[in-house]
Amino acid sequence: MKFNKLLKFAAVSLASLSILAACGNGGSEQSSGTKTTEDGKEVRIVKVAYDQASKPMTYIDENGNPTGYDVEVMKLVDELLPEYEFEYVGTTSDDLLIGVEQGKYHAGVKNAFWTEERTHKFLFPQEFLGLSSAGLVLKKENENIKDLSDFASAGMTLAPIAANNAQYTVIAEYNEANPDNPVKLQAGEEFTVDVVQWVNEGRVDGGVIIEGSFKGQVLTESGPYYNLKDEVVYNEFAVIKTWPLFNKAEQEFADAYDKAVAQLKEEGKLRELSKEFYGRDLFEVLDQVKR
Repeated sequence: MKFNKLLKFAAVSLASLSILAACGNGGSEQSSGTKTTEDGKEVRIVKVAYDQASKPMTYIDENGNPTGYDVEVMKLVDELLPEYEFEYVGTTSDDLLIGVEQGKYHAGVKNAFWTEERTHKFLFPQEFLGLSSAGLVLKKENENIKDLSDFASAGMTLAPIAANNAQYTVIAEYNEANPDNPVKLQAGEEFTVDVVQWVNEGRVDGGVIIEGSFKGQVLTESGPYYNLKDEVVYNEFAVIKTWPLFNKAEQEFADAYDKAVAQLKEEGKLRELSKEFYGRDLFEVLDQVKR
C-alpha cells in the first residue's frame, strides 16, 4: 500500500514539474497568443518590441502611440499579414536585445545594423527594413573632416562605443580595411554615450551618431541640444541597411515578413516613409550601400 502511494506521489510531482517547466519556458512559441476572427480564422498575436526613445526611428508620439520609421514599416507589414496581429511593446534598447534573444518578444526594431555577432543570437530575415545614415558629430571648426579617413589622419579622438553596439563594429570594420590609417577606437562600458555633449565639452573630438538622432537632438527646436545647432555639425560617412531582429524560433514569422516587405519595397512605400521620417529618400543611394 505504501509503495502504491509513493508511486502516485512521484507521478503527481513529475507532472507538476512538467507544468512548471512549460510555464517558465522563455521560448517564443510558449509566449504566443492566438485569437479567432468572426469568420473563424485563427490569428497569431506576436509581440514586436521597439526602442521607445530613438526618434525618428522608433519612439512614442505625443498621444502615447508607438511610431517612427521602423514601427510604421512594421505596421504596414502587419496589414499584409492577416494571419498575424502585432502587439507593440515599448522598451529600452538593452531590454529589446535581451528580450528578443530569450523569446520574451518575437521580434524587435531599433534601427539595428547587421553584425556577425548578432547572427548567433538573432534570426535575420532576407529583406532589410530600411536605411540609416551614420556620421560624425563634430565641432563647427572641424567641419572639414568629412569621413573616417579624414578623422583618422587628423589623429582625432572618438567618443567610446560599447563593444556590443553595432556602431563599434562599423568602425572596427573600417580599421580592419585601413590598418595604416585607423580610427582610435575605445570600447565604452555603456551601450551609448551622449556624443553631442561629449563633443561640445571637448572631451572628445568627435562621435558616431545616426543622422536621425542628430536632427532630433540638435536641429529640432524641442531637442535637448537645439542651442548647439550652430556649434556642432553632422558629416555622413556611410548609409547602412537596418534590420528587424527575430527570435531564433521565428523562421515562419520572418518568412512572412520577407514577403510583405518585398511587396512594400516594390510599391515604393518604404521610400515614402523614409522621406516622412528622415526628410530624404535614403533608397536613392542604395546602390552605393556596402553593408
